[in-house]
Amino acid sequence: MPASSPEKSTAVLESAAAPEHLPVLSRRFVTEKFLPWVMKGGLALLDYGLFSGSNFLLGILLARWLSPEQYGAYALAFSIFILVTFLYQAMLLEPLSVFSGTTYRSNLRGYLNSNVWLHWGISAVICLLLGATAVAAKFWWHSPASAMAFAGMTAATPFILIHALGRRSFYLKLSPGPAAFGSFFYLALTVGGVFLVNKLGWLSAFSAFLVMGFAAMVGGFIMVFQLHAKLEPATAPLHLRETWAKHWEYGKWALGTCIVGWIPTYVYIPLVSKFSGLAVAGELRALMNLGGPVLQTYAALSMLFLPYAARLQGEQGQKSTIALTRKLAALFVAGALAYWVVLIPLRRPIFNLLYAGKYMDAASLLPLFAAETVIWSAALGPAIVLRAMEYPRSLFFANGAASVVAILFGIPATRYFGLRGVIWSMVVANVLYVAVAFLMLERKMASLRAERKPAVAVPAEEGAF
Repeated sequence: MPASSPEKSTAVLESAAAPEHLPVLSRRFVTEKFLPWVMKGGLALLDYGLFSGSNFLLGILLARWLSPEQYGAYALAFSIFILVTFLYQAMLLEPLSVFSGTTYRSNLRGYLNSNVWLHWGISAVICLLLGATAVAAKFWWHSPASAMAFAGMTAATPFILIHALGRRSFYLKLSPGPAAFGSFFYLALTVGGVFLVNKLGWLSAFSAFLVMGFAAMVGGFIMVFQLHAKLEPATAPLHLRETWAKHWEYGKWALGTCIVGWIPTYVYIPLVSKFSGLAVAGELRALMNLGGPVLQTYAALSMLFLPYAARLQGEQGQKSTIALTRKLAALFVAGALAYWVVLIPLRRPIFNLLYAGKYMDAASLLPLFAAETVIWSAALGPAIVLRAMEYPRSLFFANGAASVVAILFGIPATRYFGLRGVIWSMVVANVLYVAVAFLMLERKMASLRAERKPAVAVPAEEGAF
Protein backbone atom coordinates (compact mmCIF):
# COMPACT_ATOMS: atom_id res chain seq x y z
CA MET A 1 0.00 0.00 0.00
CA PRO A 2 1.56 3.37 -0.97
CA ALA A 3 2.42 5.86 1.72
CA SER A 4 0.11 8.79 2.27
CA SER A 5 1.09 12.14 0.76
CA PRO A 6 2.01 15.05 3.08
CA GLU A 7 -1.14 16.88 2.00
CA LYS A 8 -3.36 13.91 2.97
CA SER A 9 -1.56 13.50 6.30
CA THR A 10 -2.05 17.17 7.07
CA ALA A 11 -5.72 16.94 6.18
CA VAL A 12 -6.18 13.98 8.49
CA LEU A 13 -4.47 15.79 11.37
CA GLU A 14 -6.52 18.90 10.81
CA SER A 15 -9.70 16.83 10.73
CA ALA A 16 -8.78 15.15 13.99
CA ALA A 17 -8.00 18.50 15.58
CA ALA A 18 -11.21 20.10 14.35
CA PRO A 19 -14.29 18.07 15.32
CA GLU A 20 -16.55 20.69 13.81
CA HIS A 21 -15.76 19.21 10.37
CA LEU A 22 -17.50 15.96 11.28
CA PRO A 23 -21.07 17.26 10.95
CA VAL A 24 -20.22 18.46 7.42
CA LEU A 25 -19.02 14.98 6.49
CA SER A 26 -22.06 13.45 8.14
CA ARG A 27 -24.41 15.71 6.22
CA ARG A 28 -22.68 14.86 2.95
CA PHE A 29 -22.93 11.14 3.70
CA VAL A 30 -26.62 11.47 4.55
CA THR A 31 -27.56 13.57 1.50
CA GLU A 32 -25.34 11.87 -1.10
CA LYS A 33 -25.42 8.23 -0.05
CA PHE A 34 -27.79 7.39 2.76
CA LEU A 35 -30.94 9.21 1.66
CA PRO A 36 -30.75 8.16 -2.02
CA TRP A 37 -30.41 4.52 -1.01
CA VAL A 38 -33.24 4.84 1.52
CA MET A 39 -35.48 6.33 -1.17
CA LYS A 40 -34.57 3.69 -3.74
CA GLY A 41 -34.95 0.92 -1.21
CA GLY A 42 -38.31 2.35 -0.16
CA LEU A 43 -39.51 2.48 -3.77
CA ALA A 44 -38.28 -1.07 -4.34
CA LEU A 45 -40.22 -2.21 -1.30
CA LEU A 46 -43.26 -0.28 -2.49
CA ASP A 47 -43.02 -1.90 -5.93
CA TYR A 48 -42.74 -5.39 -4.55
CA GLY A 49 -45.28 -4.63 -1.86
CA LEU A 50 -47.82 -3.62 -4.49
CA PHE A 51 -47.09 -6.58 -6.75
CA SER A 52 -46.70 -9.30 -4.15
CA GLY A 53 -49.43 -7.72 -2.04
CA SER A 54 -51.87 -8.20 -4.88
CA ASN A 55 -50.96 -11.89 -5.14
CA PHE A 56 -51.11 -12.17 -1.34
CA LEU A 57 -54.57 -10.62 -1.24
CA LEU A 58 -55.64 -12.81 -4.14
CA GLY A 59 -54.53 -15.91 -2.24
CA ILE A 60 -56.38 -14.80 0.88
CA LEU A 61 -59.59 -14.00 -1.02
CA LEU A 62 -59.48 -17.29 -2.90
CA ALA A 63 -58.94 -19.18 0.37
CA ARG A 64 -62.04 -17.49 1.79
CA TRP A 65 -64.31 -17.81 -1.27
CA LEU A 66 -63.31 -21.05 -2.98
CA SER A 67 -64.02 -24.54 -1.77
CA PRO A 68 -60.99 -26.34 -0.25
CA GLU A 69 -60.71 -28.52 -3.38
CA GLN A 70 -60.77 -25.52 -5.74
CA TYR A 71 -58.25 -23.66 -3.57
CA GLY A 72 -56.05 -26.75 -3.48
CA ALA A 73 -56.17 -26.84 -7.30
CA TYR A 74 -55.13 -23.18 -7.38
CA ALA A 75 -52.29 -23.92 -4.92
CA LEU A 76 -51.11 -26.85 -7.05
CA ALA A 77 -51.11 -24.81 -10.26
CA PHE A 78 -49.49 -21.85 -8.51
CA SER A 79 -46.66 -24.06 -7.23
CA ILE A 80 -45.89 -25.02 -10.84
CA PHE A 81 -46.18 -21.36 -11.82
CA ILE A 82 -43.49 -20.56 -9.24
CA LEU A 83 -41.22 -23.07 -10.99
CA VAL A 84 -41.97 -21.34 -14.32
CA THR A 85 -41.03 -17.95 -12.89
CA PHE A 86 -37.82 -19.43 -11.46
CA LEU A 87 -36.85 -20.76 -14.88
CA TYR A 88 -37.71 -17.45 -16.52
CA GLN A 89 -35.63 -15.63 -13.95
CA ALA A 90 -32.68 -17.93 -14.59
CA MET A 91 -32.69 -17.58 -18.37
CA LEU A 92 -33.76 -13.95 -18.73
CA LEU A 93 -34.15 -11.75 -15.65
CA GLU A 94 -31.04 -12.69 -13.72
CA PRO A 95 -28.62 -12.47 -16.70
CA LEU A 96 -30.33 -9.19 -17.60
CA SER A 97 -29.48 -7.73 -14.17
CA VAL A 98 -25.85 -8.82 -14.40
CA PHE A 99 -24.99 -8.07 -18.06
CA SER A 100 -26.80 -4.72 -18.07
CA GLY A 101 -24.22 -3.46 -15.57
CA THR A 102 -21.23 -4.93 -17.41
CA THR A 103 -21.29 -6.08 -21.05
CA TYR A 104 -24.27 -4.03 -22.31
CA ARG A 105 -24.08 -1.07 -19.97
CA SER A 106 -23.74 1.43 -22.85
CA ASN A 107 -26.51 -0.09 -25.00
CA LEU A 108 -29.42 -0.83 -22.70
CA ARG A 109 -32.15 -0.12 -25.25
CA GLY A 110 -30.66 -2.53 -27.79
CA TYR A 111 -30.15 -5.15 -25.12
CA LEU A 112 -33.72 -4.83 -23.83
CA ASN A 113 -35.17 -5.02 -27.34
CA SER A 114 -33.36 -8.30 -27.82
CA ASN A 115 -34.66 -9.55 -24.48
CA VAL A 116 -38.26 -8.84 -25.48
CA TRP A 117 -37.92 -11.22 -28.44
CA LEU A 118 -36.26 -13.74 -26.15
CA HIS A 119 -39.23 -13.41 -23.80
CA TRP A 120 -41.75 -14.43 -26.45
CA GLY A 121 -39.67 -17.43 -27.47
CA ILE A 122 -39.37 -18.67 -23.88
CA SER A 123 -43.07 -18.00 -23.25
CA ALA A 124 -44.08 -20.08 -26.26
CA VAL A 125 -42.19 -23.11 -24.93
CA ILE A 126 -43.62 -22.63 -21.43
CA CYS A 127 -47.20 -22.34 -22.69
CA LEU A 128 -46.82 -25.51 -24.72
CA LEU A 129 -45.70 -27.44 -21.64
CA LEU A 130 -48.41 -25.95 -19.41
CA GLY A 131 -51.10 -26.74 -21.96
CA ALA A 132 -49.92 -30.34 -22.07
CA THR A 133 -50.09 -30.44 -18.27
CA ALA A 134 -53.71 -29.24 -18.36
CA VAL A 135 -54.59 -32.02 -20.80
CA ALA A 136 -52.81 -34.59 -18.62
CA ALA A 137 -54.69 -33.39 -15.53
CA LYS A 138 -58.00 -33.78 -17.35
CA PHE A 139 -57.57 -37.21 -18.95
CA TRP A 140 -54.83 -38.98 -16.95
CA TRP A 141 -55.13 -37.60 -13.42
CA HIS A 142 -58.93 -37.31 -13.66
CA SER A 143 -58.89 -33.96 -11.86
CA PRO A 144 -61.11 -31.43 -13.67
CA ALA A 145 -60.36 -28.73 -11.07
CA SER A 146 -56.60 -29.06 -11.62
CA ALA A 147 -57.06 -29.15 -15.41
CA MET A 148 -58.95 -25.84 -15.42
CA ALA A 149 -56.41 -24.25 -13.08
CA PHE A 150 -53.55 -25.21 -15.43
CA ALA A 151 -55.52 -23.97 -18.44
CA GLY A 152 -55.97 -20.56 -16.83
CA MET A 153 -52.30 -20.41 -15.93
CA THR A 154 -51.35 -21.26 -19.53
CA ALA A 155 -53.30 -18.25 -20.82
CA ALA A 156 -51.97 -15.85 -18.18
CA THR A 157 -48.29 -16.79 -18.05
CA PRO A 158 -46.88 -14.79 -21.04
CA PHE A 159 -48.40 -11.56 -19.74
CA ILE A 160 -47.34 -12.11 -16.13
CA LEU A 161 -43.79 -12.75 -17.32
CA ILE A 162 -43.65 -9.66 -19.57
CA HIS A 163 -44.81 -7.66 -16.57
CA ALA A 164 -41.89 -9.10 -14.60
CA LEU A 165 -39.51 -8.17 -17.43
CA GLY A 166 -40.79 -4.61 -17.43
CA ARG A 167 -40.38 -4.27 -13.68
CA ARG A 168 -36.86 -5.69 -13.71
CA SER A 169 -35.83 -3.34 -16.54
CA PHE A 170 -36.30 -0.27 -14.34
CA TYR A 171 -33.92 -1.69 -11.75
CA LEU A 172 -31.03 -1.77 -14.22
CA LYS A 173 -30.28 1.85 -13.36
CA LEU A 174 -31.57 1.61 -9.78
CA SER A 175 -34.83 3.34 -10.73
CA PRO A 176 -37.65 1.38 -9.07
CA GLY A 177 -40.16 4.26 -9.06
CA PRO A 178 -41.77 3.59 -12.48
CA ALA A 179 -41.90 -0.12 -11.68
CA ALA A 180 -43.92 0.72 -8.58
CA PHE A 181 -46.26 2.80 -10.76
CA GLY A 182 -46.93 -0.20 -13.02
CA SER A 183 -47.39 -2.49 -10.05
CA PHE A 184 -50.07 -0.17 -8.68
CA PHE A 185 -52.23 -0.88 -11.72
CA TYR A 186 -51.59 -4.59 -11.32
CA LEU A 187 -52.79 -4.42 -7.71
CA ALA A 188 -55.92 -2.42 -8.55
CA LEU A 189 -56.92 -4.65 -11.46
CA THR A 190 -56.16 -7.95 -9.70
CA VAL A 191 -58.04 -7.21 -6.50
CA GLY A 192 -60.86 -5.37 -8.27
CA GLY A 193 -61.11 -8.08 -10.90
CA VAL A 194 -61.44 -10.94 -8.44
CA PHE A 195 -64.12 -9.05 -6.50
CA LEU A 196 -66.06 -8.54 -9.74
CA VAL A 197 -65.69 -12.16 -10.87
CA ASN A 198 -66.79 -13.42 -7.46
CA LYS A 199 -69.82 -11.12 -7.46
CA LEU A 200 -70.82 -12.44 -10.89
CA GLY A 201 -70.52 -16.02 -9.60
CA TRP A 202 -67.68 -16.95 -11.99
CA LEU A 203 -64.85 -17.30 -9.47
CA SER A 204 -62.67 -20.40 -9.83
CA ALA A 205 -58.99 -21.23 -10.05
CA PHE A 206 -59.30 -20.79 -13.85
CA SER A 207 -60.83 -17.31 -13.69
CA ALA A 208 -58.37 -16.23 -10.97
CA PHE A 209 -55.44 -16.84 -13.30
CA LEU A 210 -57.22 -14.99 -16.10
CA VAL A 211 -57.63 -11.97 -13.82
CA MET A 212 -53.91 -12.09 -13.02
CA GLY A 213 -53.02 -12.26 -16.71
CA PHE A 214 -55.24 -9.31 -17.64
CA ALA A 215 -53.86 -7.16 -14.80
CA ALA A 216 -50.28 -8.01 -15.79
CA MET A 217 -50.97 -7.17 -19.44
CA VAL A 218 -52.25 -3.68 -18.56
CA GLY A 219 -49.38 -2.99 -16.16
CA GLY A 220 -46.90 -4.33 -18.70
CA PHE A 221 -48.11 -1.96 -21.43
CA ILE A 222 -47.80 0.98 -19.04
CA MET A 223 -44.19 0.08 -18.26
CA VAL A 224 -43.33 -0.41 -21.95
CA PHE A 225 -44.38 3.18 -22.68
CA GLN A 226 -42.38 4.43 -19.70
CA LEU A 227 -39.28 2.51 -20.76
CA HIS A 228 -39.56 3.78 -24.33
CA ALA A 229 -39.49 7.38 -23.08
CA LYS A 230 -36.74 6.83 -20.48
CA LEU A 231 -34.02 4.84 -22.26
CA GLU A 232 -31.26 6.36 -24.34
CA PRO A 233 -31.18 5.45 -28.07
CA ALA A 234 -29.61 2.12 -28.94
CA THR A 235 -26.00 2.36 -30.05
CA ALA A 236 -26.20 -0.85 -32.09
CA PRO A 237 -28.74 -3.61 -32.76
CA LEU A 238 -28.20 -6.88 -30.95
CA HIS A 239 -28.95 -10.19 -32.60
CA LEU A 240 -31.16 -12.60 -30.71
CA ARG A 241 -28.59 -15.36 -31.18
CA GLU A 242 -25.94 -13.29 -29.39
CA THR A 243 -28.25 -12.49 -26.48
CA TRP A 244 -29.35 -16.10 -26.15
CA ALA A 245 -25.74 -17.33 -26.19
CA LYS A 246 -24.77 -14.95 -23.38
CA HIS A 247 -27.84 -15.81 -21.34
CA TRP A 248 -27.36 -19.53 -21.84
CA GLU A 249 -23.70 -19.32 -20.84
CA TYR A 250 -24.71 -17.63 -17.61
CA GLY A 251 -28.10 -19.19 -17.09
CA LYS A 252 -27.46 -22.88 -17.72
CA TRP A 253 -26.24 -23.24 -14.16
CA ALA A 254 -28.84 -20.83 -12.83
CA LEU A 255 -31.47 -22.91 -14.66
CA GLY A 256 -30.50 -26.03 -12.76
CA THR A 257 -30.22 -23.95 -9.60
CA CYS A 258 -33.81 -22.77 -9.98
CA ILE A 259 -35.08 -26.30 -10.49
CA VAL A 260 -33.31 -27.65 -7.42
CA GLY A 261 -34.24 -24.43 -5.57
CA TRP A 262 -37.92 -25.03 -6.26
CA ILE A 263 -37.84 -28.57 -4.91
CA PRO A 264 -37.17 -27.93 -1.16
CA THR A 265 -40.21 -25.64 -0.85
CA TYR A 266 -42.75 -26.14 -3.61
CA VAL A 267 -42.47 -29.83 -4.40
CA TYR A 268 -44.49 -30.51 -1.24
CA ILE A 269 -47.71 -29.11 -2.69
CA PRO A 270 -47.85 -31.78 -5.43
CA LEU A 271 -46.77 -34.37 -2.84
CA VAL A 272 -49.45 -33.34 -0.35
CA SER A 273 -52.03 -33.28 -3.14
CA LYS A 274 -51.16 -36.87 -4.00
CA PHE A 275 -50.87 -38.30 -0.47
CA SER A 276 -53.50 -36.25 1.41
CA GLY A 277 -55.68 -34.55 -1.21
CA LEU A 278 -56.15 -31.05 -2.59
CA ALA A 279 -57.73 -29.77 0.64
CA VAL A 280 -54.52 -30.39 2.65
CA ALA A 281 -52.55 -28.73 -0.16
CA GLY A 282 -54.77 -25.72 0.52
CA GLU A 283 -53.71 -25.80 4.19
CA LEU A 284 -50.04 -25.73 3.18
CA ARG A 285 -50.73 -22.82 0.86
CA ALA A 286 -52.51 -21.01 3.71
CA LEU A 287 -49.31 -21.25 5.77
CA MET A 288 -47.19 -20.09 2.83
CA ASN A 289 -49.43 -17.06 2.39
CA LEU A 290 -48.33 -15.75 5.79
CA GLY A 291 -44.67 -16.14 4.87
CA GLY A 292 -45.28 -14.32 1.60
CA PRO A 293 -44.63 -10.76 2.87
CA VAL A 294 -41.15 -11.75 4.10
CA LEU A 295 -40.23 -13.63 0.94
CA GLN A 296 -41.49 -10.96 -1.42
CA THR A 297 -39.85 -8.14 0.53
CA TYR A 298 -36.55 -9.96 0.34
CA ALA A 299 -37.03 -10.63 -3.35
CA ALA A 300 -37.45 -6.87 -3.84
CA LEU A 301 -34.30 -6.09 -1.88
CA SER A 302 -32.38 -8.83 -3.69
CA MET A 303 -33.38 -7.33 -7.04
CA LEU A 304 -32.07 -3.97 -5.85
CA PHE A 305 -28.85 -5.32 -4.32
CA LEU A 306 -27.83 -7.62 -7.20
CA PRO A 307 -26.70 -4.90 -9.68
CA TYR A 308 -25.09 -3.03 -6.79
CA ALA A 309 -23.18 -6.12 -5.65
CA ALA A 310 -22.02 -6.76 -9.23
CA ARG A 311 -20.60 -3.23 -9.51
CA LEU A 312 -19.04 -3.40 -6.03
CA GLN A 313 -17.33 -6.66 -6.92
CA GLY A 314 -15.89 -5.15 -10.10
CA GLU A 315 -14.82 -1.82 -8.61
CA GLN A 316 -13.71 -2.53 -5.03
CA GLY A 317 -12.84 -6.21 -4.99
CA GLN A 318 -13.00 -9.03 -2.50
CA LYS A 319 -12.78 -7.21 0.83
CA SER A 320 -15.87 -5.11 0.15
CA THR A 321 -17.71 -8.17 -1.12
CA ILE A 322 -17.14 -10.08 2.11
CA ALA A 323 -18.36 -7.14 4.17
CA LEU A 324 -21.47 -6.84 1.99
CA THR A 325 -22.24 -10.54 2.45
CA ARG A 326 -22.19 -10.26 6.24
CA LYS A 327 -24.34 -7.13 6.25
CA LEU A 328 -26.94 -8.64 3.93
CA ALA A 329 -27.17 -11.88 5.89
CA ALA A 330 -27.63 -9.99 9.17
CA LEU A 331 -30.21 -7.67 7.63
CA PHE A 332 -32.34 -10.47 6.23
CA VAL A 333 -32.27 -12.62 9.38
CA ALA A 334 -33.12 -9.67 11.63
CA GLY A 335 -36.03 -8.68 9.42
CA ALA A 336 -37.51 -12.19 9.40
CA LEU A 337 -37.21 -12.48 13.17
CA ALA A 338 -38.93 -9.13 13.72
CA TYR A 339 -41.81 -10.13 11.43
CA TRP A 340 -42.50 -13.47 13.08
CA VAL A 341 -42.13 -12.17 16.64
CA VAL A 342 -45.12 -9.94 15.94
CA LEU A 343 -47.16 -12.46 13.96
CA ILE A 344 -46.84 -15.74 15.88
CA PRO A 345 -48.64 -14.69 19.10
CA LEU A 346 -51.60 -13.56 16.97
CA ARG A 347 -51.71 -16.61 14.70
CA ARG A 348 -55.13 -17.95 15.64
CA PRO A 349 -56.98 -14.63 15.36
CA ILE A 350 -55.14 -13.97 12.10
CA PHE A 351 -56.12 -17.33 10.62
CA ASN A 352 -59.71 -16.76 11.71
CA LEU A 353 -59.76 -13.28 10.21
CA LEU A 354 -58.01 -14.08 6.93
CA TYR A 355 -59.55 -17.45 6.15
CA ALA A 356 -63.01 -17.08 7.71
CA GLY A 357 -62.42 -19.93 10.14
CA LYS A 358 -60.91 -22.32 7.58
CA TYR A 359 -57.54 -24.07 7.95
CA MET A 360 -57.40 -23.52 11.73
CA ASP A 361 -55.58 -26.85 12.24
CA ALA A 362 -52.62 -25.41 10.30
CA ALA A 363 -52.28 -22.42 12.68
CA SER A 364 -50.48 -24.52 15.31
CA LEU A 365 -47.69 -25.21 12.81
CA LEU A 366 -46.91 -21.55 12.13
CA PRO A 367 -43.97 -21.27 14.63
CA LEU A 368 -42.25 -24.21 12.95
CA PHE A 369 -42.89 -22.70 9.53
CA ALA A 370 -41.47 -19.39 10.78
CA ALA A 371 -38.24 -21.12 11.82
CA GLU A 372 -37.86 -22.44 8.28
CA THR A 373 -38.22 -18.90 6.90
CA VAL A 374 -35.64 -17.40 9.28
CA ILE A 375 -33.09 -20.10 8.45
CA TRP A 376 -33.62 -19.56 4.72
CA SER A 377 -33.11 -15.79 5.14
CA ALA A 378 -29.52 -16.32 6.30
CA ALA A 379 -28.54 -17.67 2.88
CA LEU A 380 -29.64 -14.59 0.95
CA GLY A 381 -26.40 -12.71 1.63
CA PRO A 382 -24.06 -15.25 0.00
CA ALA A 383 -26.66 -16.01 -2.68
CA ILE A 384 -26.77 -12.40 -3.90
CA VAL A 385 -22.99 -12.07 -3.86
CA LEU A 386 -22.40 -15.36 -5.68
CA ARG A 387 -24.82 -14.34 -8.43
CA ALA A 388 -23.14 -10.95 -8.72
CA MET A 389 -19.80 -12.71 -9.14
CA GLU A 390 -21.31 -14.56 -12.14
CA TYR A 391 -20.94 -17.84 -10.23
CA PRO A 392 -24.53 -19.15 -10.09
CA ARG A 393 -23.45 -22.78 -10.34
CA SER A 394 -22.36 -22.63 -6.70
CA LEU A 395 -25.99 -22.12 -5.72
CA PHE A 396 -26.86 -25.17 -7.79
CA PHE A 397 -24.85 -27.27 -5.36
CA ALA A 398 -26.38 -25.55 -2.32
CA ASN A 399 -29.92 -26.01 -3.57
CA GLY A 400 -29.07 -29.49 -4.81
CA ALA A 401 -28.06 -30.53 -1.30
CA ALA A 402 -31.34 -29.19 0.05
CA SER A 403 -33.25 -30.97 -2.71
CA VAL A 404 -31.68 -34.30 -1.78
CA VAL A 405 -32.98 -33.83 1.76
CA ALA A 406 -36.41 -32.83 0.43
CA ILE A 407 -36.64 -35.98 -1.69
CA LEU A 408 -35.06 -38.58 0.57
CA PHE A 409 -36.48 -37.26 3.83
CA GLY A 410 -39.43 -35.19 2.62
CA ILE A 411 -41.33 -37.79 0.62
CA PRO A 412 -41.68 -40.35 3.42
CA ALA A 413 -42.23 -37.56 6.00
CA THR A 414 -45.06 -36.14 3.89
CA ARG A 415 -46.62 -39.53 3.36
CA TYR A 416 -46.57 -40.65 6.99
CA PHE A 417 -46.74 -37.40 8.96
CA GLY A 418 -48.68 -35.12 6.65
CA LEU A 419 -48.31 -31.36 6.97
CA ARG A 420 -46.07 -31.52 10.05
CA GLY A 421 -43.68 -33.80 8.19
CA VAL A 422 -43.60 -31.33 5.30
CA ILE A 423 -42.50 -28.42 7.46
CA TRP A 424 -39.86 -30.42 9.36
CA SER A 425 -38.43 -31.46 6.01
CA MET A 426 -38.29 -27.82 4.91
CA VAL A 427 -36.43 -26.86 8.09
CA VAL A 428 -33.78 -29.57 7.69
CA ALA A 429 -33.34 -28.80 3.98
CA ASN A 430 -32.78 -25.09 4.61
CA VAL A 431 -30.21 -25.70 7.35
CA LEU A 432 -28.15 -27.61 4.81
CA TYR A 433 -28.76 -24.96 2.14
CA VAL A 434 -27.38 -22.16 4.35
CA ALA A 435 -24.30 -24.16 5.29
CA VAL A 436 -23.43 -25.08 1.70
CA ALA A 437 -24.06 -21.51 0.43
CA PHE A 438 -21.53 -20.03 2.85
CA LEU A 439 -19.09 -22.84 2.11
CA MET A 440 -19.30 -22.20 -1.65
CA LEU A 441 -18.75 -18.48 -1.15
CA GLU A 442 -15.65 -19.14 0.93
CA ARG A 443 -14.32 -21.51 -1.74
CA LYS A 444 -14.90 -18.89 -4.44
CA MET A 445 -13.12 -16.23 -2.40
CA ALA A 446 -10.17 -18.57 -1.81
CA SER A 447 -10.01 -19.26 -5.54
CA LEU A 448 -9.92 -15.54 -6.32
CA ARG A 449 -7.18 -14.96 -3.76
CA ALA A 450 -5.08 -17.70 -5.33
CA GLU A 451 -5.53 -16.21 -8.81
CA ARG A 452 -4.41 -12.76 -7.65
CA LYS A 453 -1.15 -13.89 -6.04
CA PRO A 454 1.82 -12.35 -7.88
CA ALA A 455 3.74 -14.73 -10.08
CA VAL A 456 7.34 -15.60 -9.15
CA ALA A 457 9.78 -13.52 -11.21
CA VAL A 458 11.92 -15.45 -13.72
CA PRO A 459 15.51 -14.24 -14.40
CA ALA A 460 15.85 -12.70 -17.84
CA GLU A 461 18.45 -15.17 -19.07
CA GLU A 462 16.22 -18.13 -18.07
CA GLY A 463 12.96 -16.76 -19.39
CA ALA A 464 11.01 -18.36 -22.18
CA PHE A 465 11.27 -15.22 -24.29
